[in-house]
Amino acid sequence: MAEVKLHGFWYSPFTMRVVWTLKLKGIPYENIEEDRYNKSPQLLEYNPVNKKTPVFVHGGKPLPESMIIVEYIDEIWPHNPLLPSDPYERARARFWVKYADDTVSAIAALRSSVEVEEREKATEKLWEHLRVVEEHCFGDEKKFFGGDNINIVDIAFGSIAKFLEIEEDVIQVKVLEAEKFPHLLSWFNNFKNVPVISENLPNHEKTVTTIKAIRQKALASS
Repeated sequence: MAEVKLHGFWYSPFTMRVVWTLKLKGIPYENIEEDRYNKSPQLLEYNPVNKKTPVFVHGGKPLPESMIIVEYIDEIWPHNPLLPSDPYERARARFWVKYADDTVSAIAALRSSVEVEEREKATEKLWEHLRVVEEHCFGDEKKFFGGDNINIVDIAFGSIAKFLEIEEDVIQVKVLEAEKFPHLLSWFNNFKNVPVISENLPNHEKTVTTIKAIRQKALASS
């Protein structure tokens, strides 16, 4: 098998997506830990356009962007498939992956909020995103977005939910309320209790401490 490498950093929700995919498929790889603020020359060479992690390297060929990487891995190693085989269901899965990515900006706005009114507006905006998922994705009482098995939508939303769980502790605000999002919370608990997922989550307390420091630095310079 051609050599597989992953350039990422340990607390990145986008790196998590690729790690989970590789682990779910049992693909051995070399992990190359990047410094978010001092990226390696190799990473900048591999991803000169946006200079971000993760970057997946397969047989010397680099590929950026987490969900593009996940789809690539799923196509190259088709066992334990993450994308539905049916074209319509596959298109629907890609729609919800895009929706998951669209939620990132709402979480970022919540993180950067300082004033009470600003935070309340950011929380309400995020609730709007999550209500759509709550109301449209769990009508059949599914364990996962993929039914009985994790699929690509679980990978996309799983990283977002974990990112949000961390942000809740960073800024001391509750977003994923059980009364508002019972199905979403049930799904997230199912997802993070899968051994392959739980064994490859970053340490929560360490991540919260790290993100707090990043946020304080950003606020101080703004």
